[in-house]
Amino acid sequence: MPARNVVTARQERLGAELRKLRERAGTSIREASEATGIAQSKISMMEAGRVGVSAERVRYLAGEYACPDTAYVDALVAMATERERGWWEECRGLLPASFLDLAELEHHAAHLKSFENVRIPGLLQTEEQVRAMYGSAVSALSEEQVEARVRFRLRRQEVLERTEPFRCAVVIHEAALRVRVADRKVARSQLLHVLEQSERPQVTVKVVPFDVDGFTWIGNPVLLAGGPVPQLDTVLLDSVHGGTFMDAEAQLGLYRKVIADVECAALGVVESRDFIHQLAKSI
Repeated sequence: MPARNVVTARQERLGAELRKLRERAGTSIREASEATGIAQSKISMMEAGRVGVSAERVRYLAGEYACPDTAYVDALVAMATERERGWWEECRGLLPASFLDLAELEHHAAHLKSFENVRIPGLLQTEEQVRAMYGSAVSALSEEQVEARVRFRLRRQEVLERTEPFRCAVVIHEAALRVRVADRKVARSQLLHVLEQSERPQVTVKVVPFDVDGFTWIGNPVLLAGGPVPQLDTVLLDSVHGGTFMDAEAQLGLYRKVIADVECAALGVVESRDFIHQLAKSI
C-alpha cells in the first residue's frame, strides 16, 4: 500500500492508537516486527498514519499486543475501514487543512461539548456573523477566501441536524455573547439564532455570566469530541495560532474536568435562555 501524500488528523489518530497499543504492551518496534513479520519501517508508517491498515491487521496487532478491550478494538477497526470521502475533502487545497480536520472530527463525534469565552461557537454562528468575522480588516482575506470560509462554516453546521443519541452541549461565557463583530442588528440576530438553535432536542446551551462566583477557568476555548469509546475522545484547544488536537490520557482527563467545571459554573438551561433573551432585548 503506497504512502499517503496527505495525512489527516483522523488518520494520524488511528496510527497513534496503534502506537499506544504497542507501548502499553511494553513492546518496541523491533520486537513487534520480529513477532509479526511486519517490517519495522511499515510499523512506523502505520503508527504515523502514513499508510492505511486493514481491519484484519488491526485485530491481529491488537491480539499480539494482548489488548482485552473488544469495544476499543472494534472502534479502531471501524476507523481503519472508513472509505467514505467526506464533503470537506472538496475543500482540500482551498482551505487550511485544520478546517477540514475539524469538520471530520465533528462528523464522526458521538457527542460534542464545548466552552467558548471569546466568540459564539462556530456551529451556532449566523451567516452575517461569520462573514463579519472573516471579512474584517484584521483577517486580510480576499473576497473569494471569505466566501469560501463562510460556505464551509455553514456546511459544518449540518452536523446539528443529526438526531439523537448525538448531543451538542455548549457553554458560552457572557463575554463572548457581548462581543459585536459587526453592528447591533447582526449582534441581536446572532443572539436570537443561538436561542433558536438551543430549541433543538440535541442541543444544549448554557451561559456563564460575569457575576458568577468561583469561576476560575480563563484559558482558551475548549472542544471535547466524544468518540465511540472514551479512549477515542479528542480535545481541540483553540488559540490565536490555530487549533491543537489532544488525545493523551492525561490531557483528556484535564479537559473533561474543565468542561465539567464550567458546566457547573453556568446557569441552568432555562436561566441561560432567559439571560440571552434579555441581552438580545438590550441591544
